[in-house]
Amino acid sequence: MALKRLETQHWTAIHYLALPKKGGKTNVEIAKICGVSEQTIYNWLKDPLFERELKAQMIRNSREKLPELIESLAEIAIRDGNAAMAKLALQINGLLTDKVEVETKVNPDTLDSDEIRARVEAYRARLKETETKAE
Repeated sequence: MALKRLETQHWTAIHYLALPKKGGKTNVEIAKICGVSEQTIYNWLKDPLFERELKAQMIRNSREKLPELIESLAEIAIRDGNAAMAKLALQINGLLTDKVEVETKVNPDTLDSDEIRARVEAYRARLKETETKAE
C-alpha cells in the first residue's frame, strides 16, 4: 500500500539512506534504528512518496558540492577530450538542448487532403467513363 504521509521512522530511514554509503549503516541496522523489519525498508524504497523524499534529501545533502561538480565537468571535458562531459556541461549551462523546433511554411498553392481526395475521385470517374466507352 502506498504511503500517504511520512512518519518519524520514515524520515530516520531517509536520513541514513541519503548519506554516502548509508552513513556506514546496513539496511538491517537502519531497520533496527527505525523499529521496523529489513523488508519494510525495502518496501519503503519502492514507495513513490518515500522514493521522492529520499531523492530530495540526497539533493539537499549534495547541494553544496554541486558548483565544484559542475566546474569539474568542464575540466574533464577539456583535459580528456570527453564529449559526454562537454555535452553535459553545455546542457547544464543552457547552451545545448535536446529541444527541436520545426517551422512549417504553408504554400498557398498547396492542396489540402480533401481537395486531393476529390481530384482522385474525379480522375477515377473519368477513367471509368473512358473504359466504358472503349467497350
